[in-house]
Amino acid sequence: MAKTEGLLFRQLFESESSTYTYLLADTNTKEAVIIDPVLETIDRDLKLIKELGLNLTVADHITSTGLMKQRVAGLKSAISKFSGATADIHLTEGDNIPFGRHSLTVKETPGHTDGCITLVTGDQSMAFTGDALLIRGCGRTDFQQGCAEKLYHSVHEKIFTLPDECLIYPAHDYLGQTVSTVGEERKYNPRLTKSMEEFVEIMNNLNLPKPKKIDISVPANLVCGVNYI
Repeated sequence: MAKTEGLLFRQLFESESSTYTYLLADTNTKEAVIIDPVLETIDRDLKLIKELGLNLTVADHITSTGLMKQRVAGLKSAISKFSGATADIHLTEGDNIPFGRHSLTVKETPGHTDGCITLVTGDQSMAFTGDALLIRGCGRTDFQQGCAEKLYHSVHEKIFTLPDECLIYPAHDYLGQTVSTVGEERKYNPRLTKSMEEFVEIMNNLNLPKPKKIDISVPANLVCGVNYI
């Protein structure tokens, strides 16, 4: 649950791609933002938003944003300036996404892709780390402009410098884990506790298969989903 007073928070899950979607809202103004919505669960997500009486203002960034914009008046899509994608709002380091009296601050955390960002609540109690930092893991670096050195620096300089108690909410988890903390990951993450040289060696030898739906989600992300409506 969210620790911040006046903040509504929901963590939602899509099982096929093991993706988390996050809904945050101001309990007074009802302004809301959604992080990583996916096409498969758009009806579920919009139903919840309606039930809670929320006014969804910003969606970051995955494949259902284009369809959501057709169904939610005034909704704006947001994505990193360095993603190469089309969106209403192009985000860079230090930008704020306001919703009521709350906001999310953008930290650029490239390495998995050039466009990866981490979104941090104003009180630094929660960080939405996308594909950069996972629970006891990290995003792969072997496709989509991936770079192990960049990812190592991103995590250590932008995420591991947050308070130890800051909650880590990743874009994916494949083992049923839902949340971690900066302190936990700094201490127990099996890849990111290594030296940069060791980390690069690990990442260069993972030999992973392509992720599920990557041939759909990558091109869809580049236009915030609008070509898959």
